[in-house]
Amino acid sequence: MHQLYSIFKTAKAENRKWNLMKTFLQTTLFWIVFLSVLPSLIVYLEGVLAMPSFSPFLLLGWACFVFFSGLGLYSGYTMSWWGRGTPLPMDCPNELVIQGPYRVIRNPMAVAGIGQGISVGLILGSYGTVLYALLGAVLWHVFVRPPEEVDLERRFGVAYQQYQKRVKCWIPSFRFL
Repeated sequence: MHQLYSIFKTAKAENRKWNLMKTFLQTTLFWIVFLSVLPSLIVYLEGVLAMPSFSPFLLLGWACFVFFSGLGLYSGYTMSWWGRGTPLPMDCPNELVIQGPYRVIRNPMAVAGIGQGISVGLILGSYGTVLYALLGAVLWHVFVRPPEEVDLERRFGVAYQQYQKRVKCWIPSFRFL
């Protein structure tokens, strides 16, 4: 178990602009792989296996995609600038980030990524892509969130515990704005 937590390493905090650039590159790679390549593969397999699909919800899908993309970009910026790190565990923030979207929800980047995945499924009319995004939510909640929270508590102690009590993981709270 200790080895699992050893993946969390803080970023070099001296250069906020470099952290922003790394976050932008990570985000771009995430979007290419998880929001383009994998959904395209899922749609291809749905066609080959003659699986059911639905009529695309283009307007709703694109509106949601733009909203969740904005949330993800704003969250990445906040993490890089105020946290002085990146979203990746091996280059994580040096400061506890409770500004911006983190005042409303504890992991807005996960919410953004899952929302983007569901949005892509709506745009493509793909049940498989929507299910893939929902499975991503479950996997994140079960396998990523627990060690991340242990690391945050280890590094930030009482400040993180208080934040965790005030701000929920999945349900936005606007009372602290």
